Amino acid sequence: MIGVSIVMFWLIVALAAPLLTPYSPTYQDWIAPKQGPSLKHPLGTDQMGRDLWSRLIYGARVVLVVLPLSEDIWLPGGTALWAVGVALVLGIVLGLLSGYLGGWVDEIIMRLLDAMLAMPVILLYLIIISAIGASAVNIVLSMAIVSTPGIARLVRSLTLDIATKEYVLAARVRGESIWRIMFLDILPNARGPIIVNSMLEVGYAVFAMGTLGFLGLGMPPPSPDWGSMIAQGQRHLMTGHLWGVIWPALALASLVVGLNLIADGMREESLRYQ
Repeated sequence: MIGVSIVMFWLIVALAAPLLTPYSPTYQDWIAPKQGPSLKHPLGTDQMGRDLWSRLIYGARVVLVVLPLSEDIWLPGGTALWAVGVALVLGIVLGLLSGYLGGWVDEIIMRLLDAMLAMPVILLYLIIISAIGASAVNIVLSMAIVSTPGIARLVRSLTLDIATKEYVLAARVRGESIWRIMFLDILPNARGPIIVNSMLEVGYAVFAMGTLGFLGLGMPPPSPDWGSMIAQGQRHLMTGHLWGVIWPALALASLVVGLNLIADGMREESLRYQ
């Protein structure tokens, strides 16, 4: 319940962001920079006088609700959700092919994925973002590429187990195509662990967005990116302005913890009914 409450809070404020603050996340109040919480600015302002509450809830909107393609074009579904969705499609297809077909197909796919897993995650992000540039779509692609190997290995292990079941052997005897067997016989029976892992992957994606933003490889400025807010705020810690770091760090940590708690609860429920 705690995890659901945390995630629902951020989802609701992200959906209702335009109604919850009178300020744009990019509006600069030059007469009130680096202010603490007040009636005018409930969480204070950053070094440019931008309202921190506005930037927090619009940052949650980018993570959970919309994918900004440009200043005027948005896709429904947050950046983290799109990244996990793309990774799921790639990982499920590769995992099914590797586990069901085996042989040289399995060897090629697994060796490529092992090579990706052998690289430090941060280094892999740096290589991908440096190569294709920083934008919302490219961040989705980079996070999807990094997440795909883990999902594919999970699906492969599930496929190897389910492929030995009698109903799969019966489907083979009936002469069903490999695509029908993989997607109608194997995949539905592997959905439990995949769903639980997907929730964990969303948490990883949220944390990855924060990491990329902190390193200057996240959403292009002046987008309200939690990681970049922390990076900008930490430069002013020595002047006593703590709010620019505390609020985005708490937002990032709370959302990741909430998603992980939901994943743990789902895993416990799945084990209970096995």
